[in-house]
Amino acid sequence: MKKLTLYSVMLLTLFTLTSCEAIETIFKAGMWWGIILVVAVVVILFLIFSRGKNS
Repeated sequence: MKKLTLYSVMLLTLFTLTSCEAIETIFKAGMWWGIILVVAVVVILFLIFSRGKNS
């Protein structure tokens, strides 16, 4: 019985650590996509407003 508990705790720890790493990777990718999208929107708005002034 003691061995079974040790194995369950070990498996639970392994699955928890793996999921934390996966979540960390997802948030890092999400952060970079967010930055890229914000920069793209700012550039598009700048181009739209700069063309509007010239005409």
